[in-house]
Amino acid sequence: MRTQMPSTDHSAAPPALAMHGLIKDFGGVRALDGAEFEVGPGEIHGLVGQNGAGKSTLIKVLAGIYRPDEGRIAIDGQPVTDLTPHQVDQLGIQFIHQDRLLVPSFTVGEAVFLGREHTAAGLLARRRMEREARALITEQFGVELPKGALISELTTAQQQLVQIVRALAQKPRILVFDEPTAALVKREVDRLFAIIERLRGQGITIVYISHYLQEIERLCDRVTVLRNGRHVGTVSPAATPAREIARMMVARDLGELFPKRQVAPGAPALAVRNLARRPHLQEVSFTLRRGEILGVTGLLGSGVKELVRLLFGLDRPDAGQIEFGGQVATLGNPAAAVARGMALVPEDRRGQGVALDASVRDNTTLASLDRFVRGGLVRRAEEDGETRRLIEELRIRTPGPDTAVRDLSGGNQQKVVIAKWLARRSEVYLLDEPTVGVDIAAKVEIYRLIGELVERGAAVLLVSSDLDELAGIADRILVLYRGAVVRELPAENASSDALLAWSTGAMEAA
Repeated sequence: MRTQMPSTDHSAAPPALAMHGLIKDFGGVRALDGAEFEVGPGEIHGLVGQNGAGKSTLIKVLAGIYRPDEGRIAIDGQPVTDLTPHQVDQLGIQFIHQDRLLVPSFTVGEAVFLGREHTAAGLLARRRMEREARALITEQFGVELPKGALISELTTAQQQLVQIVRALAQKPRILVFDEPTAALVKREVDRLFAIIERLRGQGITIVYISHYLQEIERLCDRVTVLRNGRHVGTVSPAATPAREIARMMVARDLGELFPKRQVAPGAPALAVRNLARRPHLQEVSFTLRRGEILGVTGLLGSGVKELVRLLFGLDRPDAGQIEFGGQVATLGNPAAAVARGMALVPEDRRGQGVALDASVRDNTTLASLDRFVRGGLVRRAEEDGETRRLIEELRIRTPGPDTAVRDLSGGNQQKVVIAKWLARRSEVYLLDEPTVGVDIAAKVEIYRLIGELVERGAAVLLVSSDLDELAGIADRILVLYRGAVVRELPAENASSDALLAWSTGAMEAA
């Protein structure tokens, strides 16, 4: 449990940070819908919510990156308007980002004093900056960094210390930590928590954003829950069970969103035995059968993304094996994975799943071009016929096969990615967040396609952070937490709040 601090009466002093009635629209999407967020002076205040709840947008408003369409912001009781990053800096608000945002080729001193460099006779005083930066790190954390090391040569935890010292050198009043432990091991997390508690003791107000509810329970005085861009509640983690906080994070208005197909699972299509890539993945094992949708979920740092990369051969494991149809497969080779019938629909479809400037036809046949080549020439009539068949079958909304994929909607772009693997006649589908960034109607279409895949006897591994989606269409669900499978359960026994509790560590491993 977290260290209990003496109770502080904030009623005599204005909030260190108050954000009221924030509204922010992006096109037709409302990211913040009257959001409220209030932090008392000198407290550690957690901010939680599912992906898409509005956390990132709210923090970018605070950072002056986004300007709210409506709403009020006050710092120490004083209203502020038209925030800019420079004004935020002047107000004493600093951010420790999940992505370190440090220049890899800089020394520690150059990174700490970037934008506030020491000079002598018109030249950079590099030795002085290095000396002062290292003195600050030693004074604050009791840590000696390697002398002369560049940022790129430091560990993730050491880079985080540099980022914190850079923020502290600017005398912050409010310090925002955005998912700071995602890439840290337990010993490093413990050290970070000790640092944060010491900063609170120095009177700095802390905003702590994390998916890990055990961290919120251990560290925070209060926690605010956002859902669908709205304030759901602010509670004390000491008095509110983590499972209750998880329940507050989950939306309920689902309706008939998930067209579930009932298919009897067949023979094993994919078997994973003690697969590991340390420190991200720890001896994961499972079996995926034909005609089955196996859901996999886990938060940032859980190892889910590393698992997908290993299965498709993008990375090589430290240990373990993968079997396709009972035969051990070559690891670390995407071409071999594709040859064995594996398909990957990546989360970043625009960057990795399709060639945006190429046509629907060229994207559809990209992975199976050898089917349409005779004597070194592409048989365009056959290629065009296959593309038109898949356009009709998948209900891809496009003027025709020659249309550039860039001109399609996000949902139809995702269908083109799936069409590419259907043309390849793949048997095992790795679907990584397949409905991210598409509207509700497109989601239902994608769920229908997934159902049709398993009806044909394909095996589907569905990676998703949408817990309602997993419970709605998967047959079984694996939950990963810090590199290990902590729970496997039938989807009919899975509720969104329970899945979130497992994935955040609010419940002990099974």
